[in-house]
Amino acid sequence: MIEKLDPQPDTLLPLREENISRRILTVRGHSVILDLDLAALYRVTTGALNQAVKRNAGRFPEDFAFRITTKEKEEVVTKCDHLSRLKFSPALPFAYTEHGTIMAASVLNSQRAVETSVFVVRAFVRMRETMASHRDLAQRLNALEKTYDARFRVVFDAIRTLMEPPKTSRRRIGF
Repeated sequence: MIEKLDPQPDTLLPLREENISRRILTVRGHSVILDLDLAALYRVTTGALNQAVKRNAGRFPEDFAFRITTKEKEEVVTKCDHLSRLKFSPALPFAYTEHGTIMAASVLNSQRAVETSVFVVRAFVRMRETMASHRDLAQRLNALEKTYDARFRVVFDAIRTLMEPPKTSRRRIGF
């Protein structure tokens, strides 16, 4: 039996790469989307998605989908506000890599899954390009730093600081 998906503000966003890219996390060095986010994008329940994956287990090797550990679950719940409902879930979610998301669309075999998979792949590609450009910039900066003397160290350090992703500080709630 397939449960109805409760509409969430996050799932009602227009289908755009930037809305999907917010759901992409890094786990074990891989860019992944967790099963509950992928199910919401494909507009099926998490149970229906995971059931389809289990029925087609041969299509999902470890580099396509894997179950995250308890420690990894705690980390993603802490970092991502939209995953707070995972906090008390006894089940450990599956993480789907770019190839796993495409394969999931094929086993779900719905028009929505096919349409969404195009946006998901584009979001993964854009993320990969962004990471490559940051690496490129870091290499150029290192080359420049070797060329110039220590007087410019402050400038180079400031640029490196700007290249780092912002760190969010969370205010403690309660007593």
